[in-house]
Amino acid sequence: MAPSRYQYASRTLQAHSKAARAQDDFARRCEALRARLGEDDFLHNRGLGNEIGFFTFCYDASLELRAREFFAQLEAESANGALPCNLIVRNLYDTFLGLLKKKRILAAVPKQEARRGSDHLLKRLRSIATPEALAAELAYEPHQPGDVLLLTGVGEIYPFLRVHTLLDNMHVAFGDIPVVVAYPGRFNGQSFSLFNMLDDGNYYRAFDIS
Repeated sequence: MAPSRYQYASRTLQAHSKAARAQDDFARRCEALRARLGEDDFLHNRGLGNEIGFFTFCYDASLELRAREFFAQLEAESANGALPCNLIVRNLYDTFLGLLKKKRILAAVPKQEARRGSDHLLKRLRSIATPEALAAELAYEPHQPGDVLLLTGVGEIYPFLRVHTLLDNMHVAFGDIPVVVAYPGRFNGQSFSLFNMLDDGNYYRAFDIS
């Protein structure tokens, strides 16, 4: 049975209301993140109760383009001195492709998928681009006072990587600077939900910026 005009109007109103809430939440989180990037305690990992400075910046996946624009703006503000931090933005999917290129297998990926299928390729790439290997690709030295690492591309790199496994492998190399994960979904302090739909694993050592 086709929906009535009332049902259609009700669904349309609900969709608009959901989109408006997502945009309001995004704007609020943008203000919160910009404020944090200017806080001395945040930049020096103080006031965390002996926890590492890992944070999530969650947003609705429908706002991905707005999020990218916001991150680019923050990066520019950091570069021109408008923010008192050195914001280092790393896209996880680009990091993933860079690792495959370093291993000299990137060009062969399409042929392997055609020959062996997507499932085999996924398993193969996961065995190469492990969380440990990707964490090593992200690592750099020396860390400078005011450095903040912002990780993007979480949705792009799925299903090759689940973010909680990456964070588990970043504790040693990045325990002295703040790390912010731009996450298109939800993090409730215990578990991730990618795109607000997919169970993305449990994690307990991050703080959501909201």
